[in-house]
Parts: sequence; structure tokens; C-alpha cells
Amino acid sequence: MNRVFKKCLITGVAGSGGSYLAEYILRKSPSTKIYGFYRSLGYSTFLKKKYKSKISLSKVNLNNFNNLKKKIGTIKPDVVFHLASNADVRNSFFEPLKFSKNNNMITANLLEALRQIKSKSIIVICSTSEVYGNVEKKNMPIKETQQIAPINPYAVTKVFQDLMSQVYEKTFGMNIIITRMFSYMNARRDNLFQTAFANQVAAIERGKLKYLRHGNLKSKRTIIDIDDAMEAYWLAAKKGKIGEIYNICGKEKISVGGFLKKLLSFSKKKIECKLDKNLVRPKDIDLQISDSKKFHQDTGWEPKKNLNLSILNLLNECRKKKFD
Repeated sequence: MNRVFKKCLITGVAGSGGSYLAEYILRKSPSTKIYGFYRSLGYSTFLKKKYKSKISLSKVNLNNFNNLKKKIGTIKPDVVFHLASNADVRNSFFEPLKFSKNNNMITANLLEALRQIKSKSIIVICSTSEVYGNVEKKNMPIKETQQIAPINPYAVTKVFQDLMSQVYEKTFGMNIIITRMFSYMNARRDNLFQTAFANQVAAIERGKLKYLRHGNLKSKRTIIDIDDAMEAYWLAAKKGKIGEIYNICGKEKISVGGFLKKLLSFSKKKIECKLDKNLVRPKDIDLQISDSKKFHQDTGWEPKKNLNLSILNLLNECRKKKFD
């Protein structure tokens, strides 16, 4: 199975993951026309300037059902990647209503709009490992059959997206594939611990900060490179089985503290680190180890990038940002 797509729609295209995915597809499949919906400008100006006629971006409020349905009906995409969501885990503890209203409704609207126009497109729902919550060590590595047990409001909204998508696939026969992505590096998303650390290292190197502030360093994860993550999304659409749920994760296990130590080894300055209690989540995941065996079996995907090189690449990308 190797599906060919002429028209690809990405929701949340101006966000960090959406913009990287658009760029990956344009490199990997130049004949595919990219359409993207965004709420705030984000990386939309950058994408328009760099890719011009190869990409068509529209400011679309996914909470406006009638307009959303009209836009999708005009595009008639072959494949849809749903990445749009407010994904700030820490802030979701303080604004759970805002997160619930937005993340739940935009997904329900998207699925219903696609159903009403009788779309036959492949729909990749980009869910997250956050839906599993704190899994006991005896149940690791985490499999797709693991019970969902979120521990933060953002994760609850992703559970809603995940379960609603399963209903639309099973009940209405829509071509839906769900990916549950574990930790990956993303220099464009500042609220990820990897990027927050790298941004601070770059700022300290420029003399803009004195100390690196961090939260909980004990949490242990698997982490993959941004390119490996985007390839996984693309292969899910190209080769994934309809109705399947896929865990996507790295092979190397590392704690947040271990990641920070590796990152600091690439710094041009000696850096002092300080615990900031404001960065500690009210409830955090202690250990999250999974495998991608099912996804590998169905698509052939496996992470390719070396972790140390990925960390250095992340830091170099953050070094290019402006801190004035």
C-alpha cells in the first residue's frame, strides 16, 4: 500500500508541527499541493514567502462550522492532517474550559464537515501519548491497547479527539487513522522542555540570560528527531491501515535531566541551572516508554536520526532565533 495524494489539507498549518509537516511533504512529494488552515499568523507568512504557489493557506476558524464545511468542500482534499489544537499542557491546568471548548469543538466540526460533504479522504488524527497518563512500569512498553487515563486537561481534550475519531471511523465508515506521538524535538514550539532548554542556552550564550531555569528533571521519555516525526505522519497517511491507532516513539530512553546534560555539553559557555517551581506541572508523567512495533510493521517506519546530532541540530536552530 502506497497511497498517492494530489491535495493535502493541514489544520494548524501555521503552528510548529503543522509548518514542519508542510515543509516535509513539499520536499518529499513536490507534486502534492498543500492547503492549510490557520487561526493566528504563526509561521504562515514564512511558508507563503518560501513556497509561494506550492502552498495555499487560509485563515479559517475551525469553530465556524458552516465556513469550515464550505472551505473543505471547495478544496476536496485527498488527505487531511488534523494538528490544530491548543497544546500547552501546563497552561491547560489553569484554563481547562478554554482548552476544552476549543480542542473538542474544532475536531467535532472538522469530522462532521468531512462527513457531510461525503469526503473519501484519508484523515490522520494527530493525537498524543499524553492520553495514556501515568502508566505503571509493569505495563511498559506502552502498547496501543493500554487504557487511556489522562492526567491533565489538555490530554483530556486529546482523548475526546481520539475517541470521537474512532466513532466516525466505526460508525460512519470514514477513512481515519490515529497517531499517538510520543516526545519529539521541535524548535518552533517554545513550551516543550527540549526547546525551552535550547532557547535558554542560546540566550545565555548571547549574554541575554544569566541562568537556565527548569522544572521537573526526573521524568523519563523516549525522544525522536523532528524529521523522523514528520516522516511518521506522512507514512501513516501513505501506508497506515484505516481504523488503526499507532504509537510513534523513539528507541532511546532518556530523562529530562539527561537530555539537559547532553544539551549543555554543546554549549559555548558554562551554564548554571536553577529549579523554578513555576515550571513544575501540578501533575507530571514520571515514566513514559513505548514502542512503535505495530507502526513499523504496517509502514516500515523507524527513527533514523542520532539523538546527539538531533540535540545539536535543535540547539543550532534555536541559536538562529532573535532574543532582543
